[in-house]
Amino acid sequence: MSNYIQIEFQTISSEQSDLLIAQLSEIGFDGFEEEEKSLRAFIPANDFIEAAVKEITVSHNLSFTQSTIEETNWNAVWESNFQPVVVDDFVGIRADFHESLTGVEHEIVITPKMSFGTGHHATTFMMIQQMREIDFASKSVFDFGTGTGILSILAEKLGAAKIFAVDYDEWSIENAEENLKRNNCSKFELKKADNAAGEKQYDIILANINKNVILDNFSSLVKQLAPTGILLLSGLLETDETDILKEAGKYPLIFNHKIGMNKWMAISFSH
Repeated sequence: MSNYIQIEFQTISSEQSDLLIAQLSEIGFDGFEEEEKSLRAFIPANDFIEAAVKEITVSHNLSFTQSTIEETNWNAVWESNFQPVVVDDFVGIRADFHESLTGVEHEIVITPKMSFGTGHHATTFMMIQQMREIDFASKSVFDFGTGTGILSILAEKLGAAKIFAVDYDEWSIENAEENLKRNNCSKFELKKADNAAGEKQYDIILANINKNVILDNFSSLVKQLAPTGILLLSGLLETDETDILKEAGKYPLIFNHKIGMNKWMAISFSH
């Protein structure tokens, strides 16, 4: 495992933070911590290209500080910042050192390490909201870009019969496996992969990544979507909608609906 690079922005607006998350995700950053006027972003040290970061930050007239986090220090970083998340009365997400949550249908225990997806960010929050409206009972699920494994965990809790989850980062695969087992999940298969290519078909496909990765893999996702299947996408800014709908128009997909939150969106299609 490599160390991680942390970059931090201070005195920024929520709009700047959202745009930075979208742009930094496209160059390999896979973990973010947002506070009221600050943002911390994390990337494997081997993937960090300072010039690419500076190109983004200069366009926003922003500066950042940079530091290295060793693998052994990561728990201290996230434990000091990680707070429970409640998605409506549907799902409560906490760490194992938090007290159990009440008043929710499902509780998920997450140790995020360096992986993205704790429910704090709008994209994961909206994916969870949308999953409430989908019938997962006895369904097969493909979780593309699983991160912490949180969506796969919820899919099994909602009755999915089989879950295939992939991520390009080995740290995420290890983390997802830990979290899935911690939540007593057993109907999953994890694989390290940097694309969505595959031959099997799935009743439900979940992809919470970013626009470029989704567009690059759109044909593979559609190919693996079973007849009457549901494709649920997020990691997208509302300004990405035109590009997503244009790409979706190339395939026999039905646009179901979209929801928005803090300039982000989740969008649903079906066959």
